[in-house]
Amino acid sequence: MQNRRDILKRSAIVAGLLAGTGLFPQYALAAYNKGAFEAKSVADVLKALGASAPTESKEVTISGPDIAENGAVVPLTASTTMAGVKQVLILVEKNPAALVARYDVTDSVEPSFATRSKMGQSSDVYAVVITADGKAFFAKKEVKVTLGGCGG
Repeated sequence: MQNRRDILKRSAIVAGLLAGTGLFPQYALAAYNKGAFEAKSVADVLKALGASAPTESKEVTISGPDIAENGAVVPLTASTTMAGVKQVLILVEKNPAALVARYDVTDSVEPSFATRSKMGQSSDVYAVVITADGKAFFAKKEVKVTLGGCGG
């Protein structure tokens, strides 16, 4: 019977072998969209991802604090009850780069995600859902930041 230490040791060896073959970075780069992650506005992010102009929807939910005392760590969640979802995005409108997180979704994944983001100032925060046919739907929430977290 293997103990926890042996399992961790073997897992580290396998991960090292995979990383050495270049498999990990290749998969990460396949999903990375530089234009979307460097875009300055919500509209530019959606354009880079090939989505249509977003429509507000009650089937999309964004949540976070009304007031974030520390903009360095702001908890945000995004979810939807829609079917046929391809991606779920979390965006902060006034951040230097608007796209905070992008989650690729299949039918076997429940489209409900949580993350933490830096926010330099008070801003609208968006959850955007992109369906398989390229349509975009959103919900937004204002988050007030009392102590900025982006570079200062």
